[in-house]
Amino acid sequence: MQDIMDKAKAVRLLVTDVDGVLTDGSLYFGNSGEEIKAFSILDGLGIKLLRDTGIDTAIITGRVSDLVARRAKELKITTIYQGREDKLTALQELCRDLELPLSAIAYIGDDLPDLAAIRAAGLGITVANGHAYVAQHADWQTSAAGGKGAVREVCELIMKAQDTLIETWEQYL
Repeated sequence: MQDIMDKAKAVRLLVTDVDGVLTDGSLYFGNSGEEIKAFSILDGLGIKLLRDTGIDTAIITGRVSDLVARRAKELKITTIYQGREDKLTALQELCRDLELPLSAIAYIGDDLPDLAAIRAAGLGITVANGHAYVAQHADWQTSAAGGKGAVREVCELIMKAQDTLIETWEQYL
């Protein structure tokens, strides 16, 4: 676990997939063709708390969705790469754009399209219900499932490693 904490201490940017990570991976379509996604409020607060400690968040997703853009705006996530099935290339572009090394990135994914990015990131993470092969290659696996607080768990891991977690919690006393 010390290795995970050391990697988490170096994180300057948390990058997350959407379907299966910020959501439970289910896709809902209404009769009129509208798409519906459910996002966890736990994850949203985790992202806000992490941002308040100086760690930014970005999204890389294979799908394109107005709902993702809306949720990102609500969470003040300004870096969003949608329609990017090659997550590693997108992650490398993101690192160049932000002038960050891969070692400063935590990446959360759940399935095979995320595998290369998980392996390349300084801290590669999958969710509890992530694909078994992906879990074999991740540095860490959450105990919470995607869309059910997994991102919050990662945010708190990073804050704990960077000694900001207790101070962050105590603001709510």
